[in-house]
Amino acid sequence: MITIFTDGAAKGNPGPGGWGAVINFGDRVVELGKGKEPTTNNEMELRAVAEALSYVPEGSKVEIYTDSKYVVEGATGWIFGWMKNGWKTKSGGDVLHKEIWQGLAKLLSEVEVEWHKVPGHVGLIGNERADDIASDFGEDKEVDLYDGPREDYKLDIENVEYDKAEAAKRSEVRKRAALKAYSYVSEVDGEVKTHATWAECEARVKGKNARFKKAISAAEEKEIISEFS
Repeated sequence: MITIFTDGAAKGNPGPGGWGAVINFGDRVVELGKGKEPTTNNEMELRAVAEALSYVPEGSKVEIYTDSKYVVEGATGWIFGWMKNGWKTKSGGDVLHKEIWQGLAKLLSEVEVEWHKVPGHVGLIGNERADDIASDFGEDKEVDLYDGPREDYKLDIENVEYDKAEAAKRSEVRKRAALKAYSYVSEVDGEVKTHATWAECEARVKGKNARFKKAISAAEEKEIISEFS
């Protein structure tokens, strides 16, 4: 079983970015990566998987660890509808990153993949390294990519455990971010104000020494006002 860890990054989204992959063949480890400008997180996440799979032999059994919902749901679901529809979306437009998806579709037909959608930045060793590669390429840094014996590779990439508490915390943060705001509360120079929209709040706090929070209920708004006062 070949194990692949992938990640992608873009500063600004769109902006300068990069992708990274770590492939464990068992007796050998190969790191891959490259930068691109401009690009998006999704494009780099997708490119990382496609480039990694193009590196493994046809007929291989592969485990892929990625934190990209876009890639996993696309590769295990959406891609079949796109192929039937001539790589068109339901609205009739071209599938975004169509050329990469087409290449990935061919690669997926040549290998057996077990997908692992994992949280990002929770200490999963292989994915943390892939993230470092992607981020460094996105920042146009020199990256020393490893290609050599597993025994000389410094990271314990067979360990696929991660911080479950941190993963749960990040999940709650994402759920909260998706909730509709009741209001936004800001504090600038000791003066607390509430705002109906994020645009109003941002205009007040941007570039200043300020505090601000989203409230999702009237009761929470009162709590934040009390905290800031």
